[in-house]
Amino acid sequence: MVLLQKPSLVSKIFAEFLGTFVLVFGGCGAAVFAAKVVGDDGLNMGIGFLGVALAFGLTVVVMAYAVGHVSGGHFNPAVTLGCVLAGRTPVKDAVPYWITQLVAGIVAGGVVLLIASGNPDYSLAKDGLATNGYGEFSPNGFSLLSVLIAEFVLTAIFLYVILGTTDDRSPVGMAPLAIGLSLTLIHLVAIPVSNTSVNPARSFGVAVFAGGDALGQVWVFFLAPLAGAAVAGLTYNLLFPKAVEVPITEGG
Repeated sequence: MVLLQKPSLVSKIFAEFLGTFVLVFGGCGAAVFAAKVVGDDGLNMGIGFLGVALAFGLTVVVMAYAVGHVSGGHFNPAVTLGCVLAGRTPVKDAVPYWITQLVAGIVAGGVVLLIASGNPDYSLAKDGLATNGYGEFSPNGFSLLSVLIAEFVLTAIFLYVILGTTDDRSPVGMAPLAIGLSLTLIHLVAIPVSNTSVNPARSFGVAVFAGGDALGQVWVFFLAPLAGAAVAGLTYNLLFPKAVEVPITEGG
């Protein structure tokens, strides 16, 4: 008989740090470095919104396959909250996960800024750091209410996908792909609205360096994703209960 050792908390923390770092660095890095690349002929050869959406989705796919078996592959404080409330993650892991995810986001944001600063044409004040925002800081000027609704609804959807695809009734091995594709879809919807968060670590990690209004508005990208994740986490088992075996007694 082969005995499988459960991952230690240290291993889980490292997996969450690595996964969150790659998500923020890959997604925000794609937005800062590659979304708009103007060639000598004046044509934009960058990846645009679609490319950035794919970058965020792909980071989740590859890291969920890489370390999801160690930590659950959350990479997002909202996901951790939803999984705790749904009974998928031990409560004792929540705070260490949250701290790790936020720290990893900050480290990734710092690395993106460090690389971007090596371009003489880059200006943090002018070009930004893929921060999230509402009002005049929304890519298309969406209001605070619009951003709150979008982030709440999309995070709830994201958690339903995560909880559904990692349910032991779901096809084995397909969860990372489905989760990554759902995050891509979420970004396609929300980039024009809020620059897409659904992840406090992603928002905070770059807002720390951008400062000013980006940091002043970051509360929205804690509140709405955490609330959306909480609703999904609390209702998943109610909406999709597992069958319960009822013993059959003689004559009944």
